[in-house]
Amino acid sequence: MEPKLPPSQKPNLIGGHFRRFRKDPTGFLTTQSKLGDVSFFRMGSQPAYFLNHPDLVRDLFVVNAHKFMKGRALQRAKNLLGEGLLTSEGEFHLRQRRMIQPAFHRTRIAEYAASMVDFAERMSESWNDGDERDIDKEMMHLTLQIVGKTLFSANVEDDADAVGGAMTAVSKLFDFLLLPYSEWLQKLPLPQTRRFNQARATLNSVIYGIINDRRRSGKDTGDLLSMLLMARDEDDGRAMSDEQIRDEALTLFLAGHETTSNALTFTWYLLSQNPEKAEKMRAELDRVLSTIGKDGVIEPEQTRRSEIRDPQSGGVRPPTIDDLPNLKYTEAVLAESMRLYPPAWAVGRLALEEHAFGGYNVPQGALVLVSPFVAGRDPRFWEKADEFIPERWLTQSVKEAGQKNIYFPFGGGVRRCIGESFAWAEGTLLLAAIARKWRLELAPEQKIGLQPMITLRPKYGMRMRIESR
Repeated sequence: MEPKLPPSQKPNLIGGHFRRFRKDPTGFLTTQSKLGDVSFFRMGSQPAYFLNHPDLVRDLFVVNAHKFMKGRALQRAKNLLGEGLLTSEGEFHLRQRRMIQPAFHRTRIAEYAASMVDFAERMSESWNDGDERDIDKEMMHLTLQIVGKTLFSANVEDDADAVGGAMTAVSKLFDFLLLPYSEWLQKLPLPQTRRFNQARATLNSVIYGIINDRRRSGKDTGDLLSMLLMARDEDDGRAMSDEQIRDEALTLFLAGHETTSNALTFTWYLLSQNPEKAEKMRAELDRVLSTIGKDGVIEPEQTRRSEIRDPQSGGVRPPTIDDLPNLKYTEAVLAESMRLYPPAWAVGRLALEEHAFGGYNVPQGALVLVSPFVAGRDPRFWEKADEFIPERWLTQSVKEAGQKNIYFPFGGGVRRCIGESFAWAEGTLLLAAIARKWRLELAPEQKIGLQPMITLRPKYGMRMRIESR
């Protein structure tokens, strides 16, 4: 007797639901969510189950996480990332995570903060009042430089455009890797295969160049790359190969800038559409970052001309790591942006054995999906779910929402994003550093659309007008 299947949308005659999913992934999953907490669809020959309830998310991520492994998307991502932290499994993954974790300790993040703000200041100084720029590209360039400097002590300024172009190419071609039988298609001399291989070669060139430079110098700079180079296996004492180091470095190099960049881009868009929220954030920045003392005198530690605005409008200095506890509304803006537009818009797992969700048996080998994008807009758990309301995070913390499993932009369980603390610090500091000087208004002709690929990107870029405060 065939097991009872959850409700499903009507499939196409060929390919099941694959074409509909591929055309509009977030729209497809939103429709699935209206069918119930557990729904079914088919990607070619692959059976798939979509979970849309906090209890089921917790079951997948925490309670029965051992019954699942990374989904097809990240399995196919091994073509680019090898056996890095994002794609590896089991004991190897746990070993690598333990080794990398110290690079994201709070004391290290405090050291990174100055570089984060410094790069934001440099970018701000290159802008002019009235400029129109693609903020998607600007944020990508900015976060790429930050991750290069903070984790690898590398200046990637000259390579930033090449890396950004390669990453965009890889993202666009990722759909190709998810096609049924792509394992065989990728062996053919197709245009998509050639473009993917060229993009991978560009990224390899940059990463291996950073590794080789460090090996030649022999310096221990105390960063992630030094930790990887000095690491020794607990059992046999062997060092990591350049290929292993490359896999981890490339994973963190790409994941560490792509996600934060996309989160910031959508945040600038949301602020432009909600001017009263933007003004409230700027008021917090003016208050927290003020260089004007009670007696009206500019505080002495802020002496550089570029760091002081006109005292008549209130001097505002660049933010520091020590300001983060006081930038509650700025952080709330970022949290609310990631509720509506989470960079990791869906998370997939493959069932290693049969498991029941909500009364439905999920067979071994089935794909199980959850979506931070859909969960963050569920009206059962969010009041005015489709509205941008940063204030909601002043009464409910990110941690509390995460514990309820209604908010999981960084995943959950043992596979929760290792760089979450880094991302929160970086996103909040960059917002503060840029917004203290500039307003960003959406260009009148700019179209808005979503491009859910490896991460959630704006489909048409994000051209915005730069206006001085």
